[in-house]
Amino acid sequence: MKGRRRELLADEVATFIKQYQRKHYPNTDPNDRSYDRDIEAKVKRMSPEELDELLHGDA
Repeated sequence: MKGRRRELLADEVATFIKQYQRKHYPNTDPNDRSYDRDIEAKVKRMSPEELDELLHGDA
């Protein structure tokens, strides 16, 4: 179960990062970037090592 939960968190973080880093294009609203504030809070609470492991997998 713990592995599945970690996999889901990794997927949520990856989605958050993609939405957060999306570029602004002319003639579009730059504030249309909706993303999950709960994921943002989880990412902010993570240690850098834990976030790196989620993003890059086990080395």
